[in-house]
Amino acid sequence: MRENCLKTVYELAKTDERIVFVGSDLGVGVLAEFKRDMPDRFFMEGVAEQNLVGVAAGLAMEGHVVYLNTIATFLSRRCYEQVAVDLCLHNVNVRLIANGGGVVYAPLGPTHLATEDIAIMRALPNMAVVAPADAKEMIRFMHASVDHAGPIYIRVAKGHDPIVTTQTGPFVIGKAVPMRTGGEVLLVTTGVGLQVCLAAADQLAAGGVKAAVLHFPTIKPFDTEALHAHAEGAAAIVAVEEHTIIGGLGGACAEYLAETDLLASRKFKRVGIPDVFPSVYGDQNGMMRKYGISAEAVAATATTLLSARPKPVRIAA
Repeated sequence: MRENCLKTVYELAKTDERIVFVGSDLGVGVLAEFKRDMPDRFFMEGVAEQNLVGVAAGLAMEGHVVYLNTIATFLSRRCYEQVAVDLCLHNVNVRLIANGGGVVYAPLGPTHLATEDIAIMRALPNMAVVAPADAKEMIRFMHASVDHAGPIYIRVAKGHDPIVTTQTGPFVIGKAVPMRTGGEVLLVTTGVGLQVCLAAADQLAAGGVKAAVLHFPTIKPFDTEALHAHAEGAAAIVAVEEHTIIGGLGGACAEYLAETDLLASRKFKRVGIPDVFPSVYGDQNGMMRKYGISAEAVAATATTLLSARPKPVRIAA
C-alpha cells in the first residue's frame, strides 16, 4: 500500500507542478525517480518531524500541494501541536502520509504503535482522516486527494495486504462504501479491518446469519447518512478497527447512533484495542488477534449481540 501511495505521488507530480514531496528518513532509493526528475520539488529533511510539518505548511501557504511522509506515530504524537497550529488552524493543503497506522510496527513495541492516531486527528478542526483498505483503494484515493481543500491524514497500512475492495470509479472523500447489504448484523469498519469483516461475514453466513458490511475509507468527514441507512435495518451493529476503541471509528458510530436514538432497539459493540499500551511484541496479525480483531472474534461478538437483543413481548389473548 505504501509503495503504491508514493508511486502515485510521483505520477501526479509529473503533471501537476503544484505537488511537492517532503520526507523525513526514507530508505535508500525510495522515490529516487521523483528526486531525479523533479529535484526542486523533493525535500528530505531528516529525522526532525516537527520541523517537517512547519516546512510543509510554509510550502502550502505558497500555493503548493504538499505530500509529507513519515511514521504514523511521529506525525500523530510528536507533531501534534505543529499539525494543529501550522496545518489545521490555517487549513492548508498538506497531505500527511502516515506509515504504519495501527499495529503495523508491532515488532518495535509501544513507541511505534499508532493505535490512537485516528482519535487524535479526528479531534482537529479542518482535518480529514482517511484509511484505505488496500493498495487499489489507496491509488484511487490519491487521485482524489490533490484538489481537496485543507489537510488530510492518510493512514497507511502494511504492504502486501490482499485486495478486497471492488470499486472502480472515483474515490469520493467523505463517502462510505457498502460492501455487502442486508441482514440482521451490520459490520462497520475502516482500513485493513475490511478484510476482517468480510471474512467474519462469510463465517456468519455459514451459520445462517446474514451480515452487511459498511466500509468507511474516510473516517472524517463521517458519512452519517450511510451509517443511518444501514443501521436502520440491523438488530446488531459491530464497529471493527485496528485502533483503540476510544475516539476512532467505533467512537464516531457510537456518538451518532446514541444522538439519533438508534441504539434504543439495537445492540452495539466496539471491537478494537482496549485502553492499554500493548505489553507484548510480535507481528501485526498476532497483535490484532490478541485484541479480538479477527474474523472469528468479530463473528462471535455479532452472534452474542444477536442472542442478547430484547425478546418480543407476547400479549395474552
